[in-house]
Amino acid sequence: MTSVIAVRITPRSSRPGFRGWRAGADGREELEVHVAAAPADGAANEAVIALLAKALGVSRCELSILSGTTSRHKRIAIPFDVAEARARLST
Repeated sequence: MTSVIAVRITPRSSRPGFRGWRAGADGREELEVHVAAAPADGAANEAVIALLAKALGVSRCELSILSGTTSRHKRIAIPFDVAEARARLST
């Protein structure tokens, strides 16, 4: 089973990590993620995937960016449902 989560990325952050769930511009919930990498040559995208994979307890190849590779707002495919992702990210 594959689900999709929405994330909002803040690159070049001095404190990488998750800032919790927030309402996006379209009213849907999105996960706010801060990464230290700059948004050049896909470095921030790779940092987001690595950070999410570690927090969710999956390998990086199990996650993929479906849309938003050049945007702060991304949709990422995960190998389980959103409720499970929320539970794993809250611990």
